[in-house]
Amino acid sequence: MRDTVNFTFAPATKAQAKARLAFAGPSGSGKTYTSLVTATALGGRIAVIDTERGSAAKYADLFTFDTLAMHTYDPRDLVKALAAAGGAGYDVVIVDSLSHFWMGTGGMLEQVDQAAKRSGGGNGFAGWKEARPMERAMVDALLAYPGHVIVTMRTKTEYVVEENDRGKKVPRKIGTKPEQRDGIEYEFDIVGDLDLENTLIVSKSRCKGLAKAVIREPDRDFGGTILAWLSDGSDPGMTVSEVRRKALDEATTFEELGQLYKAEEQIGRLGAAVEDEDGNSTTLGALLARLGNARKAAA
Repeated sequence: MRDTVNFTFAPATKAQAKARLAFAGPSGSGKTYTSLVTATALGGRIAVIDTERGSAAKYADLFTFDTLAMHTYDPRDLVKALAAAGGAGYDVVIVDSLSHFWMGTGGMLEQVDQAAKRSGGGNGFAGWKEARPMERAMVDALLAYPGHVIVTMRTKTEYVVEENDRGKKVPRKIGTKPEQRDGIEYEFDIVGDLDLENTLIVSKSRCKGLAKAVIREPDRDFGGTILAWLSDGSDPGMTVSEVRRKALDEATTFEELGQLYKAEEQIGRLGAAVEDEDGNSTTLGALLARLGNARKAAA
């Protein structure tokens, strides 16, 4: 017999949240620069997970940040990188670019292909069934990161022929669909498309002040608008790092761990990537559950 589930509603509040931003555009549209100038406006220490062969480092004279170069793009490795960034206390993490974890070496498409081959007969459905949880865990880790998250996504490039101001037909390079799975934009609060003139067109925004905005060469004011919007809310309580420390404290009881688990579940942070007591990557939910079971068994 199915257990009875109690559904309890509570008043909605806008907690002081963290940014979840995505910038999409073709090569040369300014995704990396826009990410760094926005991150600087959001404030604090900045970490860049760099899959673009050091492209972010070209701006080291303009911005202060640390980098982690990655050359293979297993989604599980991004979870580990986010856990390390969270443990190190970075206030903003930039993933430049998220597209590599979809179509790069070891990315989702390769994971699906390898899983399909293991299943026998190259069954694509079986491949997606095995690989999809990796992607879900990666997205959960991005959304539950204890600081601000900015990702860039490459777009496929096409050429259109347009008439210029002299009446002459000329080709123009444009970006189209991001090189990511369909619907990835639903995961972020703000999604902006950049063109080769460095103009940002906000295609999705939960921040009313930026809805449908068109911004030529976004500067710190863009990030400032986001920060003001995020700060207009109630105190969010403990950070993920504080929850982790409390969980690892041997004085924390089984009952207190249960309360922490429920509180984190309510605000959607159980998928946050953290490091356990041995420095291994796990999720906040898995850590709380394991420690809770251990404390219960020891009681």
